[in-house]
Amino acid sequence: MESFIKVAASIPSLKVADVVYNAKQIVMLCKKAAKENVNIITFPETCLTGYTCGDLFLQSTLLNKTEDTLSAFLKETKKLDLIIIIGLPVNAGAQLANCAVVIYKGKILGAVPKTYLPNYKEFYEKRYFTPADNLLQEKITLCGQEVPLSTKLLFKAGSAIFACEICEDLWAPVSPSSIAALNGANLIFNLSASDELVGKNEYRKNLLSVHSIKNICAYVYASSGLGESTTDVAYTGNAFIYENGTCLAESKRFSTKEQLIISDIDIEKINKLRHQNITFSDTSANYKTAYTIIDTKLKLKKNSLNRSFESLPFVPQNKKDFDDILNIQVFGLAKRIIHTNAKTLVLGISGGLDSAWALIVCAHTLKLLGRTNKDILAITMPAFATSKRTRTNALALARAFGTTTKEINISNTCLSQLKDIKHSPKNHDITFENTQARYRTQILMNLANQEGGFVIGTGDLSELALGWCTYNGDHMSMYGVNAGLSKTLIKALTLNYAENSNPKIAKLLKDILDTPISPELVPATKKGTQQTELSIGPYELHDFFLYYLMRYSFGPKKIFYMAKIAFKNKYTEVELKKYMQIFFKRFFSQQFKRSCLPDGVKVCAFGLSPRGDLRMPSDASVVAWQKEMEEI
Repeated sequence: MESFIKVAASIPSLKVADVVYNAKQIVMLCKKAAKENVNIITFPETCLTGYTCGDLFLQSTLLNKTEDTLSAFLKETKKLDLIIIIGLPVNAGAQLANCAVVIYKGKILGAVPKTYLPNYKEFYEKRYFTPADNLLQEKITLCGQEVPLSTKLLFKAGSAIFACEICEDLWAPVSPSSIAALNGANLIFNLSASDELVGKNEYRKNLLSVHSIKNICAYVYASSGLGESTTDVAYTGNAFIYENGTCLAESKRFSTKEQLIISDIDIEKINKLRHQNITFSDTSANYKTAYTIIDTKLKLKKNSLNRSFESLPFVPQNKKDFDDILNIQVFGLAKRIIHTNAKTLVLGISGGLDSAWALIVCAHTLKLLGRTNKDILAITMPAFATSKRTRTNALALARAFGTTTKEINISNTCLSQLKDIKHSPKNHDITFENTQARYRTQILMNLANQEGGFVIGTGDLSELALGWCTYNGDHMSMYGVNAGLSKTLIKALTLNYAENSNPKIAKLLKDILDTPISPELVPATKKGTQQTELSIGPYELHDFFLYYLMRYSFGPKKIFYMAKIAFKNKYTEVELKKYMQIFFKRFFSQQFKRSCLPDGVKVCAFGLSPRGDLRMPSDASVVAWQKEMEEI
């Protein structure tokens, strides 16, 4: 895929001041990276000489040997289709610069000097090097080539625009990479020699994560390891690849061997996030700087990705986030109760997943407000297709939470309504189904008026995306507590809640989780009971499609490519394409249901509310997306 670029961070074995040995180790790792189809590789700060040379940096013997060795290095790596970024001291007339040198096929594309030189505690770089802003030369001759020497260099490599900075630059309040990012760089390489101290590693990781989030970029970091002098400090080898706050790859600390970490950066993802974030664009306008853009002429290779994709992107990896999700829903509902002075929460319970989770949210909200669950009016409304299992679970769960519970059988009224419109009850079509759904909502609305309360909507984000709800039926409520949660997320939340509940509630919730998802609107036949996922496809796939469509605005081709990786060995390409076609067709055709949604709190990175994340015409054409799917 053209939007991915394969990058590597490497920590070579080295010997202080032995540039020939160091160059051989770097060449070996470059060749290894090239075999893995890496596009760009970075090495640590001053890796050609070693960072801990001390006053040897002032010796002409070392500097001359470094340039001679670099010349040999250029020849040896000339045939590698690989951009190489290495660190070395560079002569700039009467000044010496600590530089990141960018090389491609034997040509030095540019030298980026270090801006901020640490000169405190164990660091004393100003003893040898000149900060970038104090350099007098903007061009130098290096290995017989005229080379730009500047921090204002951006390098184009396929869809990536990358910049370089060195170690301390990252730790500055306003780093050079932040300015570069605001001027178009979506990929940053940091060549570092960061010594190890207790607690520093977590600090470093937090810094890299936050920095890549703030600048909406990918950040590739390589820091020195074993081989540097340990006269006063230790260098344990740290390499990381971050993408907008997510660590894609990480080296092993305290390793006695050289290391190479590889991952693929999704440049399109970064660019899409920048499109969405108007604040980033506005900030860019305040930091316009004249950068020289150097086209590397690199052509990205088509190869397999060195990364995976979560098959359940809505579900947090950190279970601590589960509490936050529940509390967001609780706070949203609590404000609505306080504002309306509601006496009762009217909730339709079906024995299914969504209403079970909505009941949990209601119970926790009333607990927060110092009220009892008797203020929840839980209504179960069996009809023609209600199973004994769901009816039993609905009533048992409502009673286990101590709610006020009612059962109202709607069969006779629905038959009466069908008779009024001269519709045969034997015709189990959409009219037959929706008559039940709309009457259930009518009962809830009437009871809410009668009891001085409001109706809690149980429909979720996945159903809204697919339009899998009856217009003015379960589509409607007075506050939709689940409107911000996908089906897969509700399932994960419910399971986590069950595992931390008393045995009675846990047993009920686990049985609800095991119950096939069904609207239970059509009586069972010889073929079996009505099941949602047999009609429209697996929710885990629809949630995957929805997440990448809405979160990053990806098109069908890319989402399909990612789905093949995420659901490898679970779904065939034919199945993926089939369900993707269903998803896009329904997503476009059902927008009219989302255009008039009830209020409901946003929980995840995006929602589908017309007042929030999705302003989409109800009659937009899906043709372009269908054409793209046909090309898969």
